[in-house]
Amino acid sequence: MGNSDYAFPSKGDCAHRVAIPPPQPFYKSLKRSLKETFFPDDPLRQFKNQPPSRKFILGLQYFLPILEWAPRYTFQYFKADLIAGITIASLAIPQGISYAQLANLPPILGLYSSFVPPLVYAMMGSSRDLAVGTVAVASLLTASMLGSEVNANDNPTLYLHLAFTATFFAGVLQATLGILRLGFIVDFLSHATIVGFMAGAATVVCLQQLKGILGLERFTHGTDVVSVMRSVFTQTHQWRWESGVLGCCFLFFLILTRYISKRRPKFFWISAMAPLTSVILGSLLVYLTHAENHGVQVIGHLKKGLNPPSLTDLAFGSQYVTLAMKTGIVTGVIALAEGIAVGRSFAMFKNYHIDGNKEMIAFGMMNIAGSCTSCYLTTGFSLFPVCL
Repeated sequence: MGNSDYAFPSKGDCAHRVAIPPPQPFYKSLKRSLKETFFPDDPLRQFKNQPPSRKFILGLQYFLPILEWAPRYTFQYFKADLIAGITIASLAIPQGISYAQLANLPPILGLYSSFVPPLVYAMMGSSRDLAVGTVAVASLLTASMLGSEVNANDNPTLYLHLAFTATFFAGVLQATLGILRLGFIVDFLSHATIVGFMAGAATVVCLQQLKGILGLERFTHGTDVVSVMRSVFTQTHQWRWESGVLGCCFLFFLILTRYISKRRPKFFWISAMAPLTSVILGSLLVYLTHAENHGVQVIGHLKKGLNPPSLTDLAFGSQYVTLAMKTGIVTGVIALAEGIAVGRSFAMFKNYHIDGNKEMIAFGMMNIAGSCTSCYLTTGFSLFPVCL
């Protein structure tokens, strides 16, 4: 049994011995352990063999994608982007105003939040098709969580400052998750959970619009269905039929244009321009008929100019800073999950890749910048079918 050709080692043969590595300094060992823990997929590893100057440029391009695609930008791209930008603006203006009111914030903040954050995302984001602005879910959560302890009507200044502070904490959380390469955490939010939450939020958002459609001056601060319906039907004597007719007519107009665009895709621009058209026609109708004297509530005067700075308005020293922190964490995670999910769906549709960690950093930086320029929480939302 066995192979007769096998030669057994002699006593003179020495086994190969591996030398014990010398002990490393504590700082160096700790640094290596932290790097292996938090940065197992170092994004700059691909540039390891490049000269220092080239590595610096490639590193900047990694964190600021605009430096990579801007040199290849052409006039043809500009013309297409100009049309898409005007179209998005036509939707973002009424959407920003309405969502700011949903968050119990001044309407002008919706316009401010549609200006600075998209500029930051354009420099740092990796999605080609994602629009950035205020969204219903984040606005609703902001109103619900901050409104649980601070009344927006009784103390509007404090409420506004807490909204800025919550936006700052949300941005810090989002950027930190991206820097630490913890994008996988969002994947633990199941699809069923997100769909159920979005459906519930959509229902609450629709119910909140009853205040404006019926022209009610006093309305519950609660967001649950029972509180809203009780507030509506206990004030039937204050319903304004003028406001109801006007609101229902424009609601029917928006639904009709959406139906036409779905049936005839070549007329997609009808649905895209419908919100701005509604704003223009509604404003003209109110101006000509002086509807504000007949029970129709109007937004009123909006301040002119660009975003004023709000860095000094961040309420870090307030007794409600814990409330702002909790609001920022919850809204930040939800907004992050929504924005990345939408961005990934667009990328799959057009066959390109987005980096979830870079998206987190981009969302975080745009919300940090927004909190210092009179903006509240923003994230990515879907306007891709309009701009395609």
